Amino acid sequence: MLKKPLFLLPILIFVLSCSSGKKALQKGNYYQAIAQAVDRLKSDPDNEKASKVLREGYPLAIDWSQEELDFALSSNKAFKWEQTIATMQQVNRLSEIIRSTPAARKIISDPKTYTSELNMAYEKAASERYQAGIYHLEQNSREAARTAFEHFYKADQFIPGYENVVQEMEIAKDLATYKVIIEAATVQSRTYKLTSEFFYNQVFEFLNNKYPERSFVNFYSPQQAKRFQISQPDFIVQMEFFDFSVGNLVRNEKEEELIKRVQVETKDTTRVTYKTYKAKLKTFSDKVISGGRLNYRIIDFQTDNLLRDKLIPGSFTWENQYAIYVGDKQALSEKQYELTRNKALPLPPHQDLFIEFTRPIYENLCDDLDRFFRRYR
Repeated sequence: MLKKPLFLLPILIFVLSCSSGKKALQKGNYYQAIAQAVDRLKSDPDNEKASKVLREGYPLAIDWSQEELDFALSSNKAFKWEQTIATMQQVNRLSEIIRSTPAARKIISDPKTYTSELNMAYEKAASERYQAGIYHLEQNSREAARTAFEHFYKADQFIPGYENVVQEMEIAKDLATYKVIIEAATVQSRTYKLTSEFFYNQVFEFLNNKYPERSFVNFYSPQQAKRFQISQPDFIVQMEFFDFSVGNLVRNEKEEELIKRVQVETKDTTRVTYKTYKAKLKTFSDKVISGGRLNYRIIDFQTDNLLRDKLIPGSFTWENQYAIYVGDKQALSEKQYELTRNKALPLPPHQDLFIEFTRPIYENLCDDLDRFFRRYR
């Protein structure tokens, strides 16, 4: 597809800003025509085309709006007051731009504005949504409760605190929300003294960020579930680390003879002279390999059905390389010399290694949990 040259963009913007609204008016786009005409009059108060569009087009826009209002209110469509509000707001927006533009105000001195009528429409729209919410809430199902929540939310947008909409919204939200208890990740090991609290906190934080309180999936720790008296959750998530090893040291040593010949500059340019450097280099490589698996399960609390049962592996290798040498430094490459500046390091604590090998497990677990629960939110 051919792209418009960038240098044409300012021209296009200029042409659009210079529109008098005549073409929009001819097509019956009354609101657009008036908006363009008023915008033109802001920069060019004496523009005859824009003045004519405003003078002829504004009465047509008002007539068309009244027809739309009559059609909406005479129909049997659900939530017809919302269409009424949208139409009145369009008329009010035209009034605002005309009253804020002196040249336009000279032409239309008293633009139409809905005030008391709009307030009544808000009341009617809120009532429609509120009654719809009550109806769906009485169906006593999760899906109906979710629909009820949406109706109550919209009613509250029209008139904040309408009737007892806030309380009804809370009831609907509670009935519609899936409640999930995330149990602590257990670590079964007689060899190592390890804690998975950090891992659990990360998973819990991820889920609460991904599914905030306003969503229809809420996550709780067992302590929170007890505090909020959640005795009948929808799902239980269980996690257990097993089949793991931490801190398995593998040490390798390598010894080599190094010889390097380097050309040396002399006063006699007719001869090529070399100097030979020799050294013995011993390189050490300490590796600590850690790894294990997480078994995680999702259980339907109501039926006790096992919905997810997965093993997620993870691994981490800590490595430290260092070297010693005897002989000429010049025999070493730059990389070899850098190794001689390293030292043997104490092995990382088991808990640190445990944290490291669980990082890829955490990422895979979070992706899988999100795939499972996103269908409910």
